[in-house]
Amino acid sequence: MSATLFRRVTLPAGVRDVAVDHGVITAVGVDLAGGATRGFEIIDGDGGALIPGLHDHHIHLHALAAASASVQCGPPLVTSSDDLAATLDRAPDLDPAGWVRGVGYVETVAGLLDCATLDRLHSRRPVRIQHRSGAVWFLNTAAAEAVGLRTAEHPGVERDDSGAPTGRVWRADDWLRERMGHSRPPDLSQVGSELARLGITGVTDATPELSTESLDALVSSHVNGAVPQRLHLLGVPLDTTPDLPPTVTVGPFKIVLADSGLPDFPSLCERIRAAHSRGRGVAAHCVTREALLLLLAAFDEVGRRPDDRIEHGAIIAAETVDELSHTQIAVVTQPGFIAARGDDYLDRLDASDVPDLYRCASLLERGVPLAMSSDAPYGPVDPWEVIAAAADRLAPDGRTVGADEKLDRVTALDRYLTPLSALGAAPRTVRTGEPADLVLLDDTLESALRSGREALHCTMIRGRIVYRREG
Repeated sequence: MSATLFRRVTLPAGVRDVAVDHGVITAVGVDLAGGATRGFEIIDGDGGALIPGLHDHHIHLHALAAASASVQCGPPLVTSSDDLAATLDRAPDLDPAGWVRGVGYVETVAGLLDCATLDRLHSRRPVRIQHRSGAVWFLNTAAAEAVGLRTAEHPGVERDDSGAPTGRVWRADDWLRERMGHSRPPDLSQVGSELARLGITGVTDATPELSTESLDALVSSHVNGAVPQRLHLLGVPLDTTPDLPPTVTVGPFKIVLADSGLPDFPSLCERIRAAHSRGRGVAAHCVTREALLLLLAAFDEVGRRPDDRIEHGAIIAAETVDELSHTQIAVVTQPGFIAARGDDYLDRLDASDVPDLYRCASLLERGVPLAMSSDAPYGPVDPWEVIAAAADRLAPDGRTVGADEKLDRVTALDRYLTPLSALGAAPRTVRTGEPADLVLLDDTLESALRSGREALHCTMIRGRIVYRREG
């Protein structure tokens, strides 16, 4: 681990030098070259902003890696059943067993898929298509037979009134991968490199109920350097106490309040109690107002921990904002969905729901702890795009979605810099004694925030340069 001196970088206090040694910021001052910094690698910032590394507070690493070997099955590329049939027909043979993996599907393309519908679109090869929410897979008959869906006992296998599988499998990624004979989760080296190019130095993997295999693969990818980012894991089972390096931490326990079937109140309360009894809060997936109200009622019944958090909060009613302000439960949101799907929301949602979508400004104004994230691969992974979406609130077709919820870009960036230990607290800063997770930009912060990822010069994690733009 080499020592580094960032020369002439812009901090809130002005142009300074920043020295890094053994993974820690050791000095911040004017003209630090020489003396104690002799022998340091010098990176001349030329007045560009130096900021703490960004943390994506909700992402799915293995799903993001798998998406690169998948075909897009939803808008804007695929908008009709004919489009989908053509896409599946020309999908390359990337899988040795001939499987076609599709992602990004939404019902506006060809309705709610099942085996019979998919067979009409493509029956030559086994096909599995994931809904853009990540909640459900649709299988054609060849795929259903390949994984033994008819005799499967997994609770996510949907069946019709006669007991036959419909071809819809809910929240069963690990189970499907095992049934397909894929022995290992996908390689994460490209994901780690891409995140570094985006200035992301830490991630919270929000995949629920990680299997032993998935957990081991995540930790191994971090230890071997494929994913240099610090890892915070929500899906570690409650009965598991893994041996982890200090740069991998266990977060609150992920609970999914699925819009396809909400849990009953006693069961939800029991799951929260179980997590709390083991010293962990809960990270509750809530995308509907009903799910959020059920969760808040459960917290009233069970009690709360400081690390309890709400994932998504896709629709939050005005009166619920007041309750969140009172309870101080953090919301981890993804305004990137406005930029990716805002036109679909405007066309399909009731007009009264639109002001409640992916709230940002109203939550901050009422003092609700707020953190930003991507939910990649289901939302755009680029944090600079998410920041722009929070500021502009523009749908793909140029319409505005929830103008009152706009944030300025610096405030949106701060929600990527909020510390894990206290979501919503003041953003991390570049100062002596802090971990050397840093991003150097080519220009002032305000200009760089408008340029996006193109303004990123280099990324440092734990004192090591993991990305440096060439030229």
